[in-house]
Amino acid sequence: MTLDYYYGDQAEQFSFYRIPKLLFTDKRFKDLSAEAKILYGLLLDRMNLSAKNGWLDQEGRVYIVYTVEDIMDALSCASQKAMKLLNELDEKRGLIERKRQGLGKPNLIYVKNFVSAPESKFKNGENQNSGLLKIETQEFPKSKGSNTEKNNTDFNDTESLPFPSFRGGQKRESKGNDAERRAQYRELIIENISYDVLLVDLPYDKEIVEEILELIVDTVCTTKETVRISGDDKPAEVVRSRFLKLDSEHIRFVVSCMKENTTKIKNIRQYLLATLYNASLTMTSYYTALVQHDMAEGRI
Repeated sequence: MTLDYYYGDQAEQFSFYRIPKLLFTDKRFKDLSAEAKILYGLLLDRMNLSAKNGWLDQEGRVYIVYTVEDIMDALSCASQKAMKLLNELDEKRGLIERKRQGLGKPNLIYVKNFVSAPESKFKNGENQNSGLLKIETQEFPKSKGSNTEKNNTDFNDTESLPFPSFRGGQKRESKGNDAERRAQYRELIIENISYDVLLVDLPYDKEIVEEILELIVDTVCTTKETVRISGDDKPAEVVRSRFLKLDSEHIRFVVSCMKENTTKIKNIRQYLLATLYNASLTMTSYYTALVQHDMAEGRI
């Protein structure tokens, strides 16, 4: 089989599952198998649709239904392997929780937010947090022909990433916990945007890159319910989700926009917030317009 090369932005034609980089770089997860990390990414992908469909428990926590059979289909593995991977995420690292529904119904799965959890709270062979739901072993699925619980919930736009909820009225965490959470998010964002690489590639824009990093961290860690962007109050959870998806190309785009801007920027913070928030939407159309312009001019 002979395959062609990629040209231009052709790779953007695909949708992707997102697996947090910390699963590969954090020492806590070094002993987690690659397949288990992939499964975690699949479960995160399903979380997005569950949230949009309002699949919340009485405490407002998002849950998903992802059966052993679903895992077998997605990873092309046997049921024993699927169960092993679930147990690896649950019992070994506490990255998920499973709740039995009974009466032949599939288990509910809670995908855990490892970014906000202190290292000491990760499980090592047993559930150490007595306040959590009691987790039972997931039942083995029925034959493929009789599975009536499987939903067609594949979704192209993966918007779920592990981060804590910041709801009004919640008891404020201690300053120590706030500082630890901010440090964890800062580490995650530095990974996401390849911060060290940006500083090397953009030596003359070091200050603005540093300012963008701190602005992203401030925004992601806000305890407010809304964030003002372009004169509108956006839900903080929505803004947080977008900012946690930013990568190095988005930051390069924002820096480029600032350098090409010919009007005076009155409020640099608000300008950056708006540009970062819209970067994923405007960057593609911006570069597409440039390509079309160059084609019209006969440059390519």
